[in-house]
Amino acid sequence: EEVLKEIRKHGRLPVIVLTAKDSIDDKIGVLTDGADDYITKPFSMLILGKRITALLRRSQSKPAVNMIKLGDVTVDFSGYTACDENGKIDITPKELEILKVLIDNKGLVLSRNQILDDVWGYDCDVIDRTIDAYIRNIRKKLRLDCITTVKGIGYKFEMGQEI
Repeated sequence: EEVLKEIRKHGRLPVIVLTAKDSIDDKIGVLTDGADDYITKPFSMLILGKRITALLRRSQSKPAVNMIKLGDVTVDFSGYTACDENGKIDITPKELEILKVLIDNKGLVLSRNQILDDVWGYDCDVIDRTIDAYIRNIRKKLRLDCITTVKGIGYKFEMGQEI
């Protein structure tokens, strides 16, 4: 508790408390003191890893991109639409969600599983190679060359201009 208070004095570093204490009062106290998450022992390393990933994703202070122009295509993420000079482009919500994940992580290589987790959630029954088909459709429909395949790993969004 004292360590957490000291950490909070120096900024907004994400904190997950790992403890053997399992009472409601302990949890409430730690969360009230500023912890971001609380895990009791024994715990699964897989669950800990997923919680750390989620906490880091939430704690990043990137401005949300709601609309973007990619060449002659305008994508509106909040309206789930895309259009070009010929009008509306037929694109699915999942395709737009995948594009959004890639743009929000511009310059970073995301594995197929990272994209699946962000778009479908951790308990999805979708196989990782499904992402390949979605990426192919996104590239074709929006005529994009800024989604790069990183062989054996996944995909990356790269653009020369700032978005």
